[in-house]
Amino acid sequence: MKTISELLNTPGTTIIDVRSPMEFSSENLPGAINIPVDLIQARVYDIKEMPAPYLLYCRSGARSGMAASILKQAGVEEVYNGGSIYDLITEVK
Repeated sequence: MKTISELLNTPGTTIIDVRSPMEFSSENLPGAINIPVDLIQARVYDIKEMPAPYLLYCRSGARSGMAASILKQAGVEEVYNGGSIYDLITEVK
């Protein structure tokens, strides 16, 4: 298993911000895509088409944890809860 820092700095990692579009527009990680947690279930097949691994984040880690659980239950592998955007910002090189 890779560390969060390794995932963030590995080309090909799909970084998904599960916050609202308004939160995403105010700040986000470079290269992140916005799929709000309430749309994760509906977008499972789209996400499966994106390159693995998948690193999810939100404001505190709660919503990204829920989204990671939804994806894992849907059979998506290599899903990681990155937690808070504020923790991840310090990890991006």
